[in-house]
Amino acid sequence: MAGVAALGFLIALEIAARGYGLPGPIAGQAREVVFAPKSGFLLYAGMALMMVVLTWRQRFIAVGAAIGIDVAFLVVRWAVDAKVTDGHPFGNGALWVILGCAVIALTRRTGRERVLLLKGVGLGLLLVAGRKTGDTWLLITSKTRPMVLDQYVATADHALGNPSWLVGRIVTATGPIGFNFLDIVYGQLAVAAVVVALYQLRNVAVERRFPGHHLVRTFLVIGLLGPAIYMIFPVVGPIFAYGTGAEHWATVSLWSDTPSSEQWAVADLWPKTPPPIDAPHHMPFDGITPRNCMPSLHTAWATAIFIHSRKGPRILRFAGTFWLVATLAATLGFGYHYGADLIAGVVFTLTVEAALRTFDRGWDRSGIRLVAYGATVFAALLVSYRCLPLEMAKHPWASGPLLVLAMASVIYGYVRTIASWERGTEPARQPESRLEPV
Repeated sequence: MAGVAALGFLIALEIAARGYGLPGPIAGQAREVVFAPKSGFLLYAGMALMMVVLTWRQRFIAVGAAIGIDVAFLVVRWAVDAKVTDGHPFGNGALWVILGCAVIALTRRTGRERVLLLKGVGLGLLLVAGRKTGDTWLLITSKTRPMVLDQYVATADHALGNPSWLVGRIVTATGPIGFNFLDIVYGQLAVAAVVVALYQLRNVAVERRFPGHHLVRTFLVIGLLGPAIYMIFPVVGPIFAYGTGAEHWATVSLWSDTPSSEQWAVADLWPKTPPPIDAPHHMPFDGITPRNCMPSLHTAWATAIFIHSRKGPRILRFAGTFWLVATLAATLGFGYHYGADLIAGVVFTLTVEAALRTFDRGWDRSGIRLVAYGATVFAALLVSYRCLPLEMAKHPWASGPLLVLAMASVIYGYVRTIASWERGTEPARQPESRLEPV
């Protein structure tokens, strides 16, 4: 049922994208079977997830086959002088191996072994499809939401001291080294998630079953639900609404080549001059820039990585903490998000994570209470950003601590509830129901 629902959603999104003259997630993924993929790292990360169901011998064969296919593609592209101008020159091999394992599962496996291999293939493809789905969602937001609410969020952000402007000046001062280091961390968030997920799924090949809850589930649900909020609360970000857009980083970025969007901005203020405190209004923006700020999904995903890395060894916990801190610095320092977006992103993640864990337990009272509280705080944040931004900006010493306190209350509720579950002080489902397929 989950597979049919996912396929139906992808088909619906494909149709919607084609209605706007845009490539959909299915067509985009099919294209990467032959053409240079947008992210070769993501395809290999998806293959790594798929390989959790394989034996070590099968894993070595799969990796060797993927590398061999990529080498063959490189030779063919060199022979026909086909230059890769967009994306990565590798990754096709990983996608071919994933699809090949699907064929093997259908033709050479039976019973539980077939089901397990198909689940592994599905897990790898879901990660890749999730990225394609997100890209399509972002394109749709830019086409369907011509008016954005940046002035409202920027005004409300005065309550937090305009953190994007402050961190933006710091990142600008670090020059190309600081920017490109954070850019790599920011762009490879999915790969970091795969590292944590691989640790969580390390025993699948031995136990021949998947654990009931792991990071990939949270990651995908965040990516599925988040863009719906983009449609409700469209925001482009301070570097676009109050700056020159991605062109601001053109002189330090190793690969950015984005034209200026200054003609759509309120003024060229970011990151030197915080915007004045005035009554906010809707403002038009171009049909290209994604309305992908509220909530900050990069913050949400980094928070999920942090949460799921807590049960790992010390090096994994350190990596989870590093990725969270670096992602927060990048989201603010690049001018892609306001501080208010980050607070909403943290609350959003904890609510999603609590809902998934409660679903596994059977929707007991403590879980329902936590999910309802998180959803209420998230809704209250959006309403306050939209309806009370001027009041928040005029009284920062009251509204700022209240925003942080609201986020902290959800964090406290989550930590306390999860701790009680792990101590066994709350009723839960029978143990076997916690080991469900992906």
